[in-house]
Amino acid sequence: MAKVLMKGNEALGEAAIKAGARYYFGYPITPQNEVTAYMSKRLPEVGGVFLQAESEVSAINMVYGAGGAGARVLITSSSPGISLMQEGISYIVGAEIPAVIVNVMRGGPGLGSIQSSQSDYFQATRGGGNGDYNMVVLAPESIQEMADIMQDAFDIADQYRNPVMIMADGMLGQMMEPVDLDKPKKEKKDLPPKTWATTGTAHHKGRNIINSLYLSPDALEKHNMDLKKKYDDMAKTQVRYEMYNCDDAEIIAVAYGTTARIVKNTIAMAAKKGIKMGLIRPISLWPFPQEPFDLTADKTLSYLSVEMSTGQMVEDVRLAVNGRKPVDFYGRTGGMIPEPKDILAHVENMMGGVCNA
Repeated sequence: MAKVLMKGNEALGEAAIKAGARYYFGYPITPQNEVTAYMSKRLPEVGGVFLQAESEVSAINMVYGAGGAGARVLITSSSPGISLMQEGISYIVGAEIPAVIVNVMRGGPGLGSIQSSQSDYFQATRGGGNGDYNMVVLAPESIQEMADIMQDAFDIADQYRNPVMIMADGMLGQMMEPVDLDKPKKEKKDLPPKTWATTGTAHHKGRNIINSLYLSPDALEKHNMDLKKKYDDMAKTQVRYEMYNCDDAEIIAVAYGTTARIVKNTIAMAAKKGIKMGLIRPISLWPFPQEPFDLTADKTLSYLSVEMSTGQMVEDVRLAVNGRKPVDFYGRTGGMIPEPKDILAHVENMMGGVCNA
């Protein structure tokens, strides 16, 4: 199939269908409304089910039910809507139910704005619900990458019986780009059969029970330790990142999603001024990539975390650098987008300070 021009929100919906999702539960919220509209049209065409719930709380519990029956389920929302889902997400993790959750981020806190943001990083990577849990969190930088990641997200969810979150932002959801939705897929994963699913007893003995309640402390501790084994394996096997122009970079920016694309433009502008600048782009926000910092800490002068927030990912950058080099921060928030010229001005100020140190 040739590339087609699609809005990001619509492309992620179609990519989910091609990945086998046949159930979508959601509630309208800007800037992800086009996903809801697209799925309401497309899912009936492929024999799927679209249901607009009465609220985000209802929608996430519908995901619990359909996912518990073994179906591939997609739910999307934007920042305040994801906040409303946190209890349900914690239940889904505790009950070991696979699902894919997409957050097309907007400004906050509270109702905030409908403009693009990256201020839900803590919520996604630290767990917004109760209990000890983690989810693989993936952050694409383009519509094509968002479509490609969708298949992987469902596979990871099924492999680990754990929800996976895709972190987009309002700009990525609303922009239009050429996208090839029929790119050759990677080798198909050998996924475990869903013998745990609540599909009746015709094919197994006994009852399958989907549950996150353990009244015995011993039983709950064992459950948590079993979950932790999964998270430890995810942390080893699901790390993804891109290193861009880092070989001899004096300043290495760290950015994800839309912001990473802006930084790449900044790198080109910096080169014209003789400044060697590179980029580490985490694709997995959890697990956060440690390796690119170990590869560059002895070579670069400093790191710069660039975000559409007041500074959240920068904490993970500092943990990864572990005091080996200075870590600075540049951010815009409230729906404001960092501009290459302003990032470059910040880099130039950093260079003055680093060179004089």
